[in-house]
Order: sequence, then structure tokens, then C-alpha cells
Amino acid sequence: MVGMRRRSLLAVVALVVVAPLALGGCGKGRAKPADAAWVGASAGPSAGASGSPGSGPAGQNGGSSALELSVTPATGKKGVPVSAEIGFKVAGGKVTTVSLADDKGKAVSGELREDGSAWVPGKTLQTSKRYVATVTAVNEAGQSKTETTTFTTMGRPGHETGTGLYLFDDRTYGVAMPVVVEFNPGIKKKDRAAVQKRMFVKSAPAQPGTWSWTSSGTQAYYRAPKFWQSGTELAVRIAVGGLPTGGGRYGDRDRAATAKIGRSFVMKVDNKTKKMAVVQDGKTVRTLPVSLGKKSTPSSSGTMVVMDKQASTVFDTIAELGPEQGYRTEIEYAQRLTWSGQFIHAAEWSVGAQGHRNVSHGCVNVSPSNARWLFGKTLIGDPVTVRGTEDKLTYGNGWTPWDVSWKEFVKGSALPVPAELAAQAGQD
Repeated sequence: MVGMRRRSLLAVVALVVVAPLALGGCGKGRAKPADAAWVGASAGPSAGASGSPGSGPAGQNGGSSALELSVTPATGKKGVPVSAEIGFKVAGGKVTTVSLADDKGKAVSGELREDGSAWVPGKTLQTSKRYVATVTAVNEAGQSKTETTTFTTMGRPGHETGTGLYLFDDRTYGVAMPVVVEFNPGIKKKDRAAVQKRMFVKSAPAQPGTWSWTSSGTQAYYRAPKFWQSGTELAVRIAVGGLPTGGGRYGDRDRAATAKIGRSFVMKVDNKTKKMAVVQDGKTVRTLPVSLGKKSTPSSSGTMVVMDKQASTVFDTIAELGPEQGYRTEIEYAQRLTWSGQFIHAAEWSVGAQGHRNVSHGCVNVSPSNARWLFGKTLIGDPVTVRGTEDKLTYGNGWTPWDVSWKEFVKGSALPVPAELAAQAGQD
């Protein structure tokens, strides 16, 4: 079925997706705007908190040579963005402690970056406020040097970039769940590296990954080369509150979430056989007859993920297609796969065709009983691969980072991807 479109970006972004994704109808419909291919800081700051030692970047571990230390922001500087990090350059030693306090002496927590290049506050600083940062470095001879800097943050910016994070605290997601961040307006290429540097993802057990931007810069996806391991814990911080994002705009706020990855549950749809194989933890647990899109409204072939689930909803395409071609139909057990309106859902009217021929407007039709069973099993982020149809999935039409090879995915990074990580074999 076709035509129920996605809600406006800001309606979703401003709420950090606290409301369900808007439902579209089955079929091609109009895809989410212009996203053709959205990597960066793959992990957050180091585990050490304020005051803990850091190894520092290459060249910091000096020995008995003269100890030199400089700190930024420069002392007395005003109008500093509230995203400010405490930067430092050290020669002949390494930074051991960093502290930050406001003008009332209240300490601000934070962590060193993993490469030791700067100290990142644990939250956005307050506007129009004076802060004092103290950095201490030592050398192997035990000599120490401390530098203090005092700076004042800027006022509230007049123009902001809206942000959104498609991840909820304490939720369990499927093994193909990408970390998805949205920006409105989109981030231009020249500004993406600075933004990406403030997007942190930690996974336990560690599964290093990277960010990749869509061509419009309105979204960035984070994934590892392969699907997440079951039981993985994710901690995400999109620390762009007050960060200059280009064009005189600043990020509206920080976004953060912690989540878990559940069991492996993979759906594989074959147009040739008109069947869906459901594979849980590597074992095929059920095979379901399906009916896909007819020739005039073909289903898209590609790897998608379940983005949203609605036990009961209405597909209404009349406003988009007109009263002659449009329709209004009650739908049960709808699971969204694309922005343009492709779903898995119950379709009692096509049961006779399921397993034999394609009659849908682009969706994956299954029987009511099979739809109910599948709906009870799936998680947001479970992968769905469709093969053998007349149409190819458009990148960005849904959460599509798994629809390209790992080699292709890493090309979308705004920051260099470590060679060892880039060379890994993907889920392809």
C-alpha cells in the first residue's frame, strides 16, 4: 500500500523520537528527501573521569626533557561555545589531571578523549558563564607543571540546528539496529568532521564501528562491520549541544541513550519462492508464505531493518493519490521498513496469493496468524532482506546502512577511518 508519509523531521527530532514514527502506506510512495550515501568518533572519551590520568597523544610521553604545557581556551577568552573542550599541548611529559569548575566553584565532570588530545565535559556548559580549568602534567622525573585558564561562554545562539537520536534508554533492539542521528537543517560537508568528532558510541563487548553520512547531511548512521553480538550494551552520546554546526548555527542540545541488543532474529524474503525464512540465533524457526508488490508497485530489494511497529493502524492514501486511486484501509501488525511506505503486515485479502503471486502495493503481505506471530517476535532493529524483485532499495529510504558493503559504508565518514577497521570483512 502507498501514501502515508513520514511526519516532518522536526516533529520527530524535537521529541527525540518519543512518539512513534508516522505510518505510510505500502508501495513506492515518495521517499525521505535526498539521502544517497551519513563515520567519526567511534568511541567516546576515555573511561577516566575528571582528574584521572591520560596517556596523551603521540609525543606527550617525554622523559626528563623540559616540561612544557599550554591550555585552551585561552585565558580571558569570551564568547566561547558551550560545547568547549579543554585542549592542551604538552611536551616532555603527560597530562595527569584535568578539572573544570564554574564561577561558584561547582565542579564539572568530564573525560579525556581516548587519544588524550583534549578533555570533554560530561555535559553542555551553561551559557554566559565563567569557568576555570586546571590542567596538570608530569614527566618521568616526577616534575609537574600546572596551567589554569579562565574563560566565559557565549549567550544563547540565535540560530540552532535541530537534532534527533533514534535510540531510547533501557530498550532492547535487534542485531542490525544502527545508531541513527538526524540534523535539521542538514550538515554541510565542510562542517561534518567537527560534528562527527562529537558523536560518541561505546559498545560492550567492544565492536568498533564508524559513522557514515547521507549525502544530504540530514542523517548519520553508525554501525560495525558485522551485526551487533547478542547481549551487546551500547552507550551513545551525541555531544553537539552548543557546537558550531556551520552557517552561524549551533547544535540545539546533547542527546544520549543506553540500550541493549537482543537475540539474533533475521528475516529473509525471496521473491522467487514467495516465502520468508525466519532465522533465530542461526536456526530457521519458521517459513512464511508472502505476497510482494505487483509489477506496477514492486517491493524494493535490499537489506532493511524494522523501524517501527503498530499493532493496529490505518493506511490512508486518498489525500496523496486522489479518490480514484487512493484508499483507506485498516491494517493490523504493521512493521515499517522504509520511509516511502513499505511494511510487513497482515493481509487477509491476499492469503490466497501468498506463496504464489505478488498482488500488494509494495508491502510484504502475510496472513493474519503469521503476522501476529511475527509481530510478537520482532524487535526494532531486526534485519529484513528482500531479494529478487524488480526494484532496488534507495539508500536513505529507511535505515539502510546494511544495504551497502562495509567498504562502501566507510567512504561516508567525515573523519579518517583507521586502516585496520576499514579493511575488516563486513556483513556483506
